[in-house]
Amino acid sequence: MKHKRAYKYRVYPTPEQQHIVACTFGCCRFVYNWALRQETAAYYNEHRRLYYKDLSERLTELKKQEDYSWLSEVSSVPLQQALRHLDKAFLNFFEGRAKYPTFHKKRNRQSATYAANAFIWRDGAITLAKMGEPLDIRWSRPLPKDATPSSVTITKDCANRYFISILVEDEIEQLPANEQAIGADLGLKSFVVLSTGEVVGNPRFFHKDEKNLAKAQRRHAKKKKGSKNRDKARLKVARIHARIADRRRDFLQKLSTRLIRENQVVCVESLAVKNMVKNPTLSKAISDVGWSELVSQLEYKADWYGRTLVKIDKWYPSSKRCFECGHILDSLTLDVRQWDCPECGAHHDRDINAANNILAVGLTVNACEESIRPGAVKTKPGKARRSRKAWR
Repeated sequence: MKHKRAYKYRVYPTPEQQHIVACTFGCCRFVYNWALRQETAAYYNEHRRLYYKDLSERLTELKKQEDYSWLSEVSSVPLQQALRHLDKAFLNFFEGRAKYPTFHKKRNRQSATYAANAFIWRDGAITLAKMGEPLDIRWSRPLPKDATPSSVTITKDCANRYFISILVEDEIEQLPANEQAIGADLGLKSFVVLSTGEVVGNPRFFHKDEKNLAKAQRRHAKKKKGSKNRDKARLKVARIHARIADRRRDFLQKLSTRLIRENQVVCVESLAVKNMVKNPTLSKAISDVGWSELVSQLEYKADWYGRTLVKIDKWYPSSKRCFECGHILDSLTLDVRQWDCPECGAHHDRDINAANNILAVGLTVNACEESIRPGAVKTKPGKARRSRKAWR
């Protein structure tokens, strides 16, 4: 089955290419912020919404003005893509998937997207519009054979590293089917505990570099604003953040790939991380662990390789329900890691018991969904609206 897949590589542009890319970043950022201001003003003043077509026409008129003639010095394609990104951001906002779009800042991550008519793909090299020579790309892994990029996105992170993301249509072969099924209980003390008894520890990447990060941030705060020393200190802080993010991303990618390859059905809880991080005691640890990213990776990899990901309801009492007899405790605090069932006397490890319950419920949900007759309404996993009392 063919899927659109992005391959990301490190790029080392020449000084001339860096200048062109920097101008493109600045123009894209300006156009995005200008369009966002236009949409907001139109909504509050005229009570109507502007779409991509309306903003594109206004952008054409804006370029004709003498004060904004510098917008024509870069390729027009990334500017149009910036308008499309804003249109997508508003769509996500109105459908409840994201917050209201915010203005892009110069100090944050910069990006520019080039469609197929704004770059040249020849002999395994990419030359962007307005550039005379191809980019120096470090091909850490080959692109699929006979792949033709449909778009490329060049980015610059806060640590001054350049990356290019190449979008291609890839033929992904589904993995051979097996009968393995696991339940995964996500936690803080152990990152994930599987129903097979395997325990994957929490790497705590942020915690390991927290002291170095705090030291670098203190030095940055003491530097004079606008000085070169402050820029150097800011770069050191950004590199520590990048190191933390890279290590976490690498860990999650390897773990999610292994779980998908080894198991036909993976059952997890649909956690409300947005609400959980409001806990003042555990918010830093919850943000560091990366539960949402793991579930997101499991979701798209299961779709790629023909696996099944089942997300059970977040109110299901997986930890305080006895896997042997089904008895549910009235309360179970976080400091209790092992407990005995008062009904049948079974001794439980908190996390393994929860993983077994998640597996049992997940298999039941999966069997029910597969038995739904064609044309019937199918409930998405994890979207069932149930209160806590419904499980008691």
